[in-house]
This record gives sequence, structure tokens and C-alpha cells, in this order.
Amino acid sequence: MPRAYFETVNPATGAKIAKYGLASIDEATKKLRRAKTAYEKLWGKLSVRERAGYLPKLATSLRSRKREYAELITTEMGKPISQSLAEVEKSAWTAEVYAENAARWLGEELASTDAKLSYVAFEPLGVVLSVMPWNFPFWQVFRFAIPAIVAGNTSVLRHSNVCPGSSLAVERAFEEAGFPEGVFSSVITSHEIAAKMIGSSYVQGVSFTGSVEAGRSIGEMAAKNLKKFVLELGGSDPYIVLDDADAEKAATVGASARLICSGQSCIAAKRFIVTKGVAKRFFDAFIKEFEKKKLGDPMDPKTDVGPLATSGQLKALDLQVREAVRGGAHLSMGGRRKGGRGAFYEPTVLDRVKRGMKVMSEEVFGPVAPIYVAKDEEEAIEVANDSEFGLGSSLWTSSGDKARNLASRIESGIVFINDLVKSDPRMPFGGIKNSGIGRELSKYGLREFVNVKSVNIFGIEGVAASPPL
Repeated sequence: MPRAYFETVNPATGAKIAKYGLASIDEATKKLRRAKTAYEKLWGKLSVRERAGYLPKLATSLRSRKREYAELITTEMGKPISQSLAEVEKSAWTAEVYAENAARWLGEELASTDAKLSYVAFEPLGVVLSVMPWNFPFWQVFRFAIPAIVAGNTSVLRHSNVCPGSSLAVERAFEEAGFPEGVFSSVITSHEIAAKMIGSSYVQGVSFTGSVEAGRSIGEMAAKNLKKFVLELGGSDPYIVLDDADAEKAATVGASARLICSGQSCIAAKRFIVTKGVAKRFFDAFIKEFEKKKLGDPMDPKTDVGPLATSGQLKALDLQVREAVRGGAHLSMGGRRKGGRGAFYEPTVLDRVKRGMKVMSEEVFGPVAPIYVAKDEEEAIEVANDSEFGLGSSLWTSSGDKARNLASRIESGIVFINDLVKSDPRMPFGGIKNSGIGRELSKYGLREFVNVKSVNIFGIEGVAASPPL
């Protein structure tokens, strides 16, 4: 059978970038087999400290090619170059965070039982397959791969076919850092082959970031084959501004929170819920901030908003906006496709939105900000929780007691008070409801793809716990 090929397209210009062949199931299985061998013969046998010793070299490798990698990200999926540079830098920083903390985070935990010694050990599982999206081509991979690999697993990446060049570049970064062959590799293949890889006997776990529909399918396949899985499925994050908030600062930060990655981030602020006492001040300041944002060439360091990643994303976003306007929402600014061949969409603000509109219930992936005015903070929290998603949330208030109280009532995996939502390798990342299952980052993400082993020793006097790894 002849090999299938596909071409990538620069979303800013519509120009073709490169042509790639799709790996067959035999070629994909060879990658998995090599990862299994690397795990069994070497990587899984090293101590955590030995594995973590590779991570500073990974950080150095990423920084040495930061400009090159950032330009690749921007070319493939359209992210403004300043944000692409920050993405590579954050990936390098995460390697350093785990180099410093992994041994402590994976250290044995003592327990008091009837045994002479009881402890909990965290041991690797084997090969973990990762299926990743296009919106953060480097960060999404490294925030999974660094914890999984330092825990002792090996990994094969099936990246989005929007960014195959980034997939190969990430693989090269691991190689240049000196990681043994098979510890990390990537395969460019179809959705059908990726599904078959999940069922492979070589795979012990699956990490997926993407849509709810695809996540359900992957979770079902993993469960059917009794594989551990982690799902990060996006969100419709509320950005809640209360009467006692600093409205101008909330508006300034909110504009950036909505427009990061041109609005194509799972933790971007998606629904602005503002109580009526502060609504006008927030709205006026928010419009001014949106008007300042520059839409244009993503390679220009002054650009704030680039193109959407694909023409399909552009069409879906435009439909959501049109549906809201037909339903009674007011188009305060934007609302149109911009430019010629590129997939550009104007920064858009909708007010007078209603609950039930798609811009309030679906994940809106693009530079569109719906603003809902709530009568009071009780309604604000009610509207915030009226969503199938529960990833991140931002709450603005000047009261510490109110912040703590309301943070506990917001249904999400992440809450930021008086700031935009950000991922941080020192804190767990993930959501509830349809936003996913499991956690990435911090010690909690590090312990997702491990065997949590209980060890109980009887009949031996003087046995001691192991020193830190």
C-alpha cells in the first residue's frame, strides 16, 4: 500500500510549509518496541537522581535553539513570536524545576502499621503514549513528558498533524540533551494508527490533551485495554469580577487572559462574568484594552494576536459569534474575519450575552470575549458553575475572606485570585467535570504514571527506610 502524505500550511499566509508521510502501524509499533526496550534495559533501572541529571542538559538544549524553535511554532500554528519564545523558555524552566525537586517528590513515604517497616514507593509503569494538540506545540508535550520520564517511564509522542515539525524538534531536543535512544520519540501518523497504538501491549499508560469528544474516545479505548490515562480536555473558564474589585486592573489583565495564543488556550478566560455595580467601569476599560491589541503578522514582535491555527477553527469561531448576535447579544467590537489568505479574526467583544448561548456554554477558541452582567456575587458564582467544564477560573475581589470563601465554591481545578490563570510546574494542573481526569505538573502530575506500591516488612530487626532517591 502506498504511503499516505499530508501537507502543513502556514495559517498567517496560507502558504504550504512541508510535506510529511504518515507512519504505518508497523512503523509505529517499532517505536513502541524501542521505547519498551529502553525502559526495561536501562531507563527504568536508574535512580530518580540519575534520571533527573539529564534535565539540566534538556533545559540548555532548548535555550540554545529557542529562536529557531519559536519560529517553528509560529510558522506552523500562528502564535505571536513573543509568546512562542516564552513557551520554549517555560519548557526549559520546567526541566529545571523537576531536576531540583523530582527526587524529593518521588521519595518513599513512611507509614505506621503493625510491620517493622511500612512505606509507599513510587515506581514507573513502562511506556506512556502521549497524544497532544497544536495550540502549545512544545509546552503541552514537555509538561507531560518531563514528569513521566523523570519518574522512570519512556514515552512515544503522537502530536497533532498541524505541527509535525514541532514534534520532530521536541524529539531532537531530547536527543541533543543526551537521553538514551528510545526514552523519548515521536511518530507522525493518523488518528486510526494512534488508536491502535493505545491497544498495544507495549503501552502502559496514555496522556491526552484535546477535545472532549476525542478524550471520551481515548479514555474508552484506554479503559477497555486497562491502561492508566490522564485527560486534559479544555475549558470555558469564568473570569469573575465583583463590585469591590479593581475594575481597571481586572480589565487590563482580562484582555491579556482572553487573547493569549490568539484566544486558543484551554485556560484562557472564556466567559467574563461581572457584577452590575462594577460592570460599566470594567466594560469601558476592557474595550480600551482590546482596542490596543495589535492583530497581524505573528512574526512581528509587536503583534498581540495572530491567526487562528486552521481555517476550520476560523469558521467555527465565526459561527459561534453569529449565533450569539442572532440570539440578542450586542457586538461591541470586531466580529469579522480579517485579511486575505490568512486565518485572522478580529478581537471581538460581545455584551448583553445570555446563559445558554454557545459563547457561554461551549469552549470558544479564538479572540472573542462574551461579557455577562450578574446582579450580585451569588448569581456570578452560579453562572460560573453553569458549565460542563471545570478547568480554570479567575476571581477578582479586594476581600481576603471573600476570596477564600468563593474560591471553595467555584467548580474548577484551578482558581486564581486577582490574576489570570497560568500553569506552573510547581502546582498541579487539571480540571473536573468535562475538563478532564487526572493532573499534570507538580508532584501530583509526577505521580500519575507510577505504581504506588505498598511495602510492609515483618520479621527483620533494625530494617531502615531507604534514603532519599
